[in-house]
Amino acid sequence: MKILVLEDNERLCKLIENALTRCGYIVDCFYDGEDALTALADGYSCFILDINVPNLDGISILEYIRLNHSNTPVIIISSNHDLEKIQKSYETGCDDYLKKPFFMYELTQKIQKLCSLKATKIDLGEGYILDFDKRFLIKDQQEIKLAKKEILLLELLAKDIHRVFSFDEIEEYVWEGDPSTLMNIRALVKRIRKKIPENSIKIVKGIGYSMNATEVEVK
Repeated sequence: MKILVLEDNERLCKLIENALTRCGYIVDCFYDGEDALTALADGYSCFILDINVPNLDGISILEYIRLNHSNTPVIIISSNHDLEKIQKSYETGCDDYLKKPFFMYELTQKIQKLCSLKATKIDLGEGYILDFDKRFLIKDQQEIKLAKKEILLLELLAKDIHRVFSFDEIEEYVWEGDPSTLMNIRALVKRIRKKIPENSIKIVKGIGYSMNATEVEVK
């Protein structure tokens, strides 16, 4: 999972990056609001935003995220304890507000709660299990190798099984902000279908793809 962190205190930003990297996340740090805005389309699963940063404040970026990435979790971190700012953050659509100073454990727990997949394993049928803790596909206890883009596509579709993800959403998440084509997306799906039950990924003509699978109950 990729996380964008916007924090103009470089020392704190580095501490956050180190803590999240140890938890297995991919982290991109930004110290300037305009730089962060430019990078929003690079396939992030979670945003951590400070309010008071140079050039473009965190709440303005939050507004943009809610217009263009409406379901992506956003955590505001700020030393501003003013009730008006807190209310503004929630009204604009943040999922949580963390006041500085805070323990890194608080932040990692909030991310785990808001940004992680609800299930760690997905049953694709015919004995195929997608394990997101270990990021691999298994059948009869044997691992099936997946390329990075194959993992990212399955990860995206598994975020909300049965929901149809548009071609634009797939391009943004899997190609991590780089431009791609519908032909490339179809070719990627075709490659994955050779490794899993073909009907595990369904196409809605002219719209996108969804996953036909079941979350594995954790006992």
